[in-house]
Amino acid sequence: MPEEITAADADETKPFVIFRLGDEEFGMDVMNIKEIARITTITRVPHTPDFIEGIINLRGSLSTVINLRKRFGFESKEIDANSRIIIAELEDKPVGMLVDEATEVLRIPVSDIEATPEMATTEISKEYLRGVGKVENRLIILLDLKQVLAKTDLEELKEFEERE
Repeated sequence: MPEEITAADADETKPFVIFRLGDEEFGMDVMNIKEIARITTITRVPHTPDFIEGIINLRGSLSTVINLRKRFGFESKEIDANSRIIIAELEDKPVGMLVDEATEVLRIPVSDIEATPEMATTEISKEYLRGVGKVENRLIILLDLKQVLAKTDLEELKEFEERE
């Protein structure tokens, strides 16, 4: 949830990496993102949770790739030339998130970030959301990275990586 806004920080902006899943626009705090990579060979690994796409070699380090479409229960889509892997650092491990397209880094004024409405129309559980950014005529769903990769999922990822 966005913190209470005071007059002193009403003009403050926060940078977000904006990406698409289908027709929806999402944002993640840029401070959590290491890089945005083009699609490389993703090696599938048996007996992993459905939303884990596989692993990639990221400059000599293995990184697990999570398919956010599957994670959020969206219809599956073929990987194409616009698809990207957003690499985030979580508990000192790189984790890749497969998205349809990474579009921009956008500074959103704190005053234009609102709490998620109770009757959220997105398929994503409200616990994944930090709020909604209002930018011109766009609504950008702001994700909480730690919630997207919930604790039980982190434990599964650790077990998965330890087997490798």
